[in-house]
Amino acid sequence: MFLIFLINLFYIWGVKIAKIDLKKEYKELYSPKKDKISFIEVPKFKYLSIEGKGNPNTSIDYQNSINALMPVSFKTKFLMKKEYSSDYVVMPLEGLWWADNIEDFRSNNKDVWKWKSMIMQPDFVEKEHINQAIDEVLSKKDISPDIISSIEKIKFEDFKEGLSAQILHVGSYSDEKSTINKLHENILDNGYEFNGLHHEIYLSDVRRTKPEKLRTIIRQPIIKN
Repeated sequence: MFLIFLINLFYIWGVKIAKIDLKKEYKELYSPKKDKISFIEVPKFKYLSIEGKGNPNTSIDYQNSINALMPVSFKTKFLMKKEYSSDYVVMPLEGLWWADNIEDFRSNNKDVWKWKSMIMQPDFVEKEHINQAIDEVLSKKDISPDIISSIEKIKFEDFKEGLSAQILHVGSYSDEKSTINKLHENILDNGYEFNGLHHEIYLSDVRRTKPEKLRTIIRQPIIKN
């Protein structure tokens, strides 16, 4: 709240507030080099999230989760800018992926995969801001029942991964396996074991990017053996 107080003071004094870009603030987390594995410490962040199950290529629920998280995230941004003179870049979509049976995950049996779609929020965004944004999005007359249902599933939560290894994959999502294998082998070769869920961060806009140029961070929380 003190940060918001300062932001309002700067606005009153006529001082222009720079747009915050958390990808630049946490460059070590969001700017890995292609094919180069890095070990990083991921702090606690705030996220909007929706959980579900099913093949992301065919699941309507998965697509609806994205179509729910995006407008709420952008509406929150506009509210913060309008009411608190705080401007920031909306963060990219992220996803956690897992299966009850690890072999289903390793064998790409996506129909039984579980997922959590996520978008990080700045630390000065609070629950009441999210609730206000949700109310405004839901007030639109052209919103579909499916999206309404997904918005009602949104959680605002803290998430911390701690020590993790990650790598940048460039190419289609279906070609990630060799990159994931490289990451996993390096983790094990360096005396670590897995300590969390498979995590992907989608840096590219899939609507405007050719499949071979998609940029995806593959992250795996780890712990020393």
